[in-house]
Amino acid sequence: MDVFENAPEQALAWHEAGRGAVLATVVETWGSAPRRVGAQLVIAGDGEMQGSVSGGCVEGAVVLEATEALEKGEQRLLEYGVSDGDAFAVGLACGGTIRILVEPVGSVLPEVLLRELMEARAARQPVAYEVNVKTGARSLVRNGYEARFAMDRSGFEQEGDVFVGIHNPPLRLVIVGAVHIAQALMPMARIAGYDPYVVDPRAAFGSEARFPGERILSDWPDEALEAVGVDSRTAVVLLTHDPKLDDPALLIALRSKAFYIGALGSKRTHAARLERLADAGIEPHHLGRIHGPIGLDIGAAGPPEIAVAIIAEMTRVLRRGA
Repeated sequence: MDVFENAPEQALAWHEAGRGAVLATVVETWGSAPRRVGAQLVIAGDGEMQGSVSGGCVEGAVVLEATEALEKGEQRLLEYGVSDGDAFAVGLACGGTIRILVEPVGSVLPEVLLRELMEARAARQPVAYEVNVKTGARSLVRNGYEARFAMDRSGFEQEGDVFVGIHNPPLRLVIVGAVHIAQALMPMARIAGYDPYVVDPRAAFGSEARFPGERILSDWPDEALEAVGVDSRTAVVLLTHDPKLDDPALLIALRSKAFYIGALGSKRTHAARLERLADAGIEPHHLGRIHGPIGLDIGAAGPPEIAVAIIAEMTRVLRRGA
């Protein structure tokens, strides 16, 4: 991702250390802007910076504006045009225009609000940061903006004065079944921005030798899912083919807010799975949340291609809904 994930934490740390801190956020873009809306840059009072709002095109100018804003204790809303030449230098075919909101911590962005935001992020609670760029009113909102939360999309509301910065918990993937597909799926998921876990109580499957450096949970799947905590930013993928392992995990996942639940198996296997779950008391509308057979139908052959199909389906559900 091109969004600096720890920007609020870094800004507060620099502010509390007495260095001064400014949070610069991309709030609007036109054309092929180098960074997406919501991308952030943190600037200390001594000029040190972390993150990016343009991939290097306008960072220097933003740092100067941020330093002045910090000295004067004022908010600034900047607009820059990125030339085709500058855009090409950071890997884009053509340029665009970006608007950047500059907020000094303390004088403009209240420290207490920033701390509350950090606490929500640490607790994996989705939260929206609202700022009216005309009045300066700022608040954190936990309800509403369902579409923005689901699509992970920050931006201005229709009236054009209120910017909504979406702060979702990091994506997680819990894979039940340390099989060959899981070996391919784990690194793909990490590249796609997920924090992956693999769950398998069978020592021969869930071994360090088969998954070097990965997070392996050797508990029974239902216990592992309870321990990890399945929320609206979690995908659950079941790959064992074994009802003793898959079904308890499915019962936990179906009672959670997991945004994606997928289970490996043929149409016949999936039909039998749905029948077992119905007998266990799962309502039909909940059963419809299970993607099975798992993955987009791309004609996948072999574990790596099946892993691609699974990641593709997860992405479609995440960005477009079930």
